[in-house]
Amino acid sequence: MTADSQPLPRAWLIVVLLWFTVLFNYVARLLPTTMHGSIVSAMPMTETQFGLLTSCLFWAYGLMSPFAGYMADRFSRSRVIIMSMFLWSAITWLTSYARTFEQLVILRTLVGVSEACYFPAALALISDYHRGPTRSLATGIHQSGFAIGIALSGFGGWLAEQRSWHYAFSLVGLVGIAHSAVLAFLLRDAPRLSRSGTPSVEAKPPVRFGEALVNLFGRTSFVLAFINMALLGVTGWTVIAWLPVFMQEHFHLTQGLAGFSANGYMNAAAVPGFLIGGAWADRWSRTNRRARMFVPAIGLLVASPGILLAANNGVFILAIMGLVTFSVFESFFGANMMPILCEVVDSRYRATGYGLINLMGTIAAGFGIYFSGVLRDGKIDLHIVFDIVAAVYAICALLLYFIRDNKLIDIAPAAAVADPLRAE
Repeated sequence: MTADSQPLPRAWLIVVLLWFTVLFNYVARLLPTTMHGSIVSAMPMTETQFGLLTSCLFWAYGLMSPFAGYMADRFSRSRVIIMSMFLWSAITWLTSYARTFEQLVILRTLVGVSEACYFPAALALISDYHRGPTRSLATGIHQSGFAIGIALSGFGGWLAEQRSWHYAFSLVGLVGIAHSAVLAFLLRDAPRLSRSGTPSVEAKPPVRFGEALVNLFGRTSFVLAFINMALLGVTGWTVIAWLPVFMQEHFHLTQGLAGFSANGYMNAAAVPGFLIGGAWADRWSRTNRRARMFVPAIGLLVASPGILLAANNGVFILAIMGLVTFSVFESFFGANMMPILCEVVDSRYRATGYGLINLMGTIAAGFGIYFSGVLRDGKIDLHIVFDIVAAVYAICALLLYFIRDNKLIDIAPAAAVADPLRAE
């Protein structure tokens, strides 16, 4: 490992801080999906309307994502993260006071807007600190936080049964506000390096949104990643959003137990998946430049039959085995999405690129969740939806095979000398 590819000081502290941040992000995001019965009882609504509560968040999140990514490239990544964390936590707390369906839709939409600012900035900040053979592992550790967050969101169903759904929103919001104060004290941007490898205080060159769009969409591999994320968004998030309902109905579980079964087993299994997928890609990348594309492709091919097993049998333990298989290997992709972008796009536009991919993935996810509700109103069983997911995952694995390292160093030499971190 060369000196200029070693993690910077505080690199692993940054991962730990952001691990807790993304955990709270996903708990806040998925609370309604685990409190289906309690919310519908308090505010009678159709299944389509209930799906809209999550879909509106994803649509707002997606539309905001490109601009959020641009903000993280243009301004301080750490400040964008802190602002995002505080806002989504405060809005989640306010949601506990909602009394109508319309109020819930508005507040969940605002959560989507505020959460959109987090991921592009966070993953770009991790890539800034982890510049070489630790990048996928660091990203995988971070992504394991959202798996734990999804699993812990299952407590929402239990809290709603024991107290109320209002209490669940209030508790999650207040804890998130407290964590944003911790970030304000400890989170910092990565120092830029001089040619000698020491920290530099030279000004950050401005990033222009139009130039970023032209640069990114001029690269075939970025376009393929863009399409890939849309397909995974529409399918993967449909599974996450509707799996608690599927488990409750097909195995006759209580709301709380269904939430734990859907989110707990699957997302506990995702943690080793993120770590294995990240560490494997880092190690393999030392001898194969396309390792970060191959590892998630292999993962998606194995995940596909896992969701088929979960959706097409009436034996609870077999369904759990299928979900665990699906989750472990699907996580290989999450550990390598930003590292793939680092291979194929200009380093100045990492956060903007991830924001654009988030746009496609989350808009597609919103439609997937919404139309699954429409299908349920039309008496279409969810196992058919999950069968479609399996087929799409196989297609996504093929798309990853065609993504290649076509990164061009198109920064002026002077800028590269002043800021080698951006010209790696």
